[in-house]
Amino acid sequence: MNIIFFLKGVVIGLSMAVPVGPIGILCIRRTLMEGRISGLVSGLGLATADAVYGSIAGFGLTFISDFLISQQVWLRLMGGLSLCALGLKILLAKLVEREIPSGGKGLLGTYTSMFFLTLTYPMTILIFLGIFVGLGVGDIKDNYVSIAALVLGVFTGSILWWVILSSAIGSLRNKFGSQSLQWINRISGIVIIGFGLVVLLSLIL
Repeated sequence: MNIIFFLKGVVIGLSMAVPVGPIGILCIRRTLMEGRISGLVSGLGLATADAVYGSIAGFGLTFISDFLISQQVWLRLMGGLSLCALGLKILLAKLVEREIPSGGKGLLGTYTSMFFLTLTYPMTILIFLGIFVGLGVGDIKDNYVSIAALVLGVFTGSILWWVILSSAIGSLRNKFGSQSLQWINRISGIVIIGFGLVVLLSLIL
């Protein structure tokens, strides 16, 4: 029973991670600029945030989910502004030759920035709630072992995708010259700013 819920969680984690949004683009950009370790740590931060939201949805922590949803305007505002600022920083960044791979505190900063940036999307919890309801998690709400297996599967599926993606992109990293990396910087910056503006516009539309 628990292994089945774990495997379901893996599928959910993969399905949540595969679509490339602003966070995914940032992970890809970090992999190209700083190496596969930086990309993997970025993916780990994203997967951890997904696991947090999955835990809230799975274990029925309604007071937390209600608070996050009630504060979604401020969270969207922070998220949108953060994406715009980050995109602008990437867009205007001057590429020396190749950024130095993060290490130690740098990797910790990479992880925490991705974790908190992902948490600024509280609507993610509604996605998890919808998926979990469809899977009948409500029928096992008192079976915490099965729910834990499901959440662990979500985390595993998400990080599995980023291991595959960061390894694949990292293997191609040396094939990109400085000019190509500069264009990647510009395109990434513009796309991330675009996502940030969409989030901000959603507050008034």
